[in-house]
Parts: sequence; structure tokens; C-alpha cells
Amino acid sequence: MGAVAAHVLAVNPVPARSQMGSSLGFHIILACFGIAFAVVIMTAEWIGIKRGDAAALLLAHRWSKVMAVLVAVGAVSGTVLSYEMGLLWPGLMGRFGAAIGLPFSMEGIFFFLEAIFVGVYLYGWQRLPPWVHWWSGMPIVVFGVLGALSVVAANSWMNSPAGYTLSHGKITSVDPVSVFFNTSTPYETAHMLLAAYMVTGFLVAGVYAVGLLRGRRDRYHRLGFAIPFTMAGIAAPLQVMMGDIIARFIAQNQPVKFAAMEYVSRTMSDVPEWLGGIYFNGHIDFGTSIPSFDSILVGFSPHTRVIGWDTVPASQRPPLVTLIHLSFDLMVGIGMFLLVLAAWQGWWWWFHRRLLVTAWFLVPAALSGVAAAAAMEAGWVVTEVGRQPWIVYRVLLVSNAVTPAGGVTVTLAMILALYAVLTVISIGVPMVMSRRWRRGTAADEQAEQVPYGPSPAAAGASPAASTGRPAVPRRSDRPEAP
Repeated sequence: MGAVAAHVLAVNPVPARSQMGSSLGFHIILACFGIAFAVVIMTAEWIGIKRGDAAALLLAHRWSKVMAVLVAVGAVSGTVLSYEMGLLWPGLMGRFGAAIGLPFSMEGIFFFLEAIFVGVYLYGWQRLPPWVHWWSGMPIVVFGVLGALSVVAANSWMNSPAGYTLSHGKITSVDPVSVFFNTSTPYETAHMLLAAYMVTGFLVAGVYAVGLLRGRRDRYHRLGFAIPFTMAGIAAPLQVMMGDIIARFIAQNQPVKFAAMEYVSRTMSDVPEWLGGIYFNGHIDFGTSIPSFDSILVGFSPHTRVIGWDTVPASQRPPLVTLIHLSFDLMVGIGMFLLVLAAWQGWWWWFHRRLLVTAWFLVPAALSGVAAAAAMEAGWVVTEVGRQPWIVYRVLLVSNAVTPAGGVTVTLAMILALYAVLTVISIGVPMVMSRRWRRGTAADEQAEQVPYGPSPAAAGASPAASTGRPAVPRRSDRPEAP
């Protein structure tokens, strides 16, 4: 029994990486909503105020309640990540905390400011004039972007460390601007922001695609699909272009990571592009190669020389090369699928000026959110596993940064249990809210009434719409109190 306990509590970097990876993998989806969901909501409210659209206002009001739930859950998972940075990686924070602590601190400030204005926006539905309320949501958008910039800057710094001076293994000076805006920051930030808009847009649109498939073809469901899908559809081609730029940037600045992404075992020109495949013992099985295409993608010429992982010792090569490559292929494949899906809807709208709502389109649209989230997770696998064995690229090894304390396997199990509960809350609470909204009781309708908009029944989103009751008048049309 003692031997088993000693084995469980043994110092091992793998459980620490697994714990950090599972925490990041969960939180990143919530972070996407923190970045982009406010834009979806404010777009719906803008349509509602500008056009007097009852369905748009109702969508914005309901979506804001879902946003509050996700922000609350994100606060928990984000706090866990903050503690994990210090507890799991004392070698990193002890040596480079003076540099990397700055963007993490800024991210915390921006998140708290964002959470404050989420409360103001939610509370202000019944209390603020229409355009004042709309503008109260703008800080949520701004602080969401700034928070994303801050935390991505920290990760970018780990890929491209800059802005510090070391003396005898300790930091003696820090240039905050260079830390924040290292060479990787612009690329990673743009990639993350576009991914956030895609994940959020396609996930929200997927919910309403299911409703449309079930025959709910009213304006409420059509608008609920169109607003987030349009946002995600605009981001999709931009993300594909940005991904192509980033791949070439990685080939120049992190060539060993790129070699793992593309199965480049030795430095050469005329490098083939591998689609799929499992790398084992020097061979690639079950894959398809396109001759010279990888060289063309990197340098626009089949004769472009691509650096392989043979340029570094085996101890400095990324582990799990097959996982890195297949994750990269999955991310790119899903990105192209979402681009085609967005182009399909855009083409239909351009020629017909109405939404495409056939089952052939709505079925993949309903799955687009899950696909976008999977692409996001695959992208982070490429980023983090591809940088191994370095935690700070070519400066600090993971093995020198991990905590020497035992028991990480136990905390990993606890974290997984916590995230299982948070997953149930994140999905279950909005589902319960959705069912209640569909019932459309009089009490619910009264609670959802926006002073400057028509009643929820006027949106046609609840059974109350069929009762023939007149819409609640706008605040400007109501008689003034004596």
C-alpha cells in the first residue's frame, strides 16, 4: 500500500502538464464567449433598437442572461488557472515571474472590469434608456479583447521570450513593452480573437440551427441563427489566411515545432505535405503525401529548404509527434470545412436575399459549433505540445520548471472532477433556461419585458404569441405618471 502511495505522489512533469492542459482546454471555450459573445448580443440589441424588432431585443435580453452564467463559470476556471501557474510551475514563475507576471496581472484586471460591466449591462435592461444601455455593453467588448491580448501575450512570450535581462540566472531588468509585444504576440492574438468569434458564433448558431431543423421557422429562430453565423462566417476566411501566415512564421521562428507539425524529419527541399498518417520508427503509415507542397506553402517554391527535427538532439525534440501532426491536420481540416459552410450561406444570400434553411445545410451548421471548439482545442495542442520540451522556448525546460512537490496526480483528479461539475453547469443551466423560455408563461414574459421594446409575445418565440394579446406598448408610448 505504501509503495502504491509513493508511486501516486511521485514527482512527475506529465501529471502537471495534464492538469494545466485540462484546465486550459476547459477555460479556453469560456474565454471565447468572454471575448465574442458580447458582440453577438449587442448586434441583436442594435437591430432591436434601430428597427423596433421584438425578436432581436428578446434574443439580446436572453443571451445576456446566458453570458452572465458563462462569466461566473469562467471566473472559477480562470482562478484555478492562475493558481496553477504558481503551484505547478515554480521554476518558471520563480525565475521569470518578473516578466511573465505582468501580462497575467493585466489580464486579471481586465477580467474584473469586464465582469463589472456584465453586471451593469444585465442590471440595466430595466433601468437605462435604450442607447445608454447599448453603450454600457461596449466596455465588455473592449475589456474582453484587452484581456485576451494580455493572456495571449504571456503565452506568446513563452514562444518568443524577449524584454528581459538575466544576470546569474536572475532577472535584473524588464522592458514591459517588449514582454507584451514580443514577435509572436501579433500573430497569436489575431489567431485567438478570430478563433473566439468563430467558436462563439458557430456554437450559438448551432443551437438555433437545431431549432430550425425542428420546424421553428419564426423570425426569432431565424435571427438567432443569422446573427452569430454571420459573425463566425466573416471570421472564417480571415482565420484561414491568418493560419497560413502563422504557419510560415513558425517555420522561421520555431522550425522544430513546424517540423513536428508537418512530419519533416530531416532538413531538405521539395518537402511533401502529409495529410494524416501515423509516424512510427522513421516511417509514416496511413497517410497521403502531396509532393513538394510543404516547401511551396513555406516559401512559394518547391525548392524551399525546410528545417527538420534532425537539427536538434533527440532530447530537444517535441514528444508525441503524431499527436502534434494530427492535431494540426484536424485544425486545418475543420477550418476549411467551416469556410466552405460560411461561403455556402453567403452565396445563397447573395443570389436569393434570404437564409438557406434546407436540411442539407442546417445539419452541418448544427455541428459547426462543436467542430469549431474541436479545432480550437487542436490548435492549443499544437501550440503547447509542439513547444516541448521547452516551457520557455530555448531558455527553460519543462523538467526544470515543474514543481518538485508530490501529489499532482491527486490534484489532477480533483480538477477533472471540478471541471465535470462546471461542464454540467455551463451546459445544463442554459438548457433549463431555454426550456423555460419555450414554455412562455405569463410570469416569464413579464420578467423579460424590456421597457423600450415590444413584449416577448410579439417576438413569436413563446406560446403566448398565439393568444392574440396586444404587444406591451413602448415606454415612450405609455402615459406619464401624474
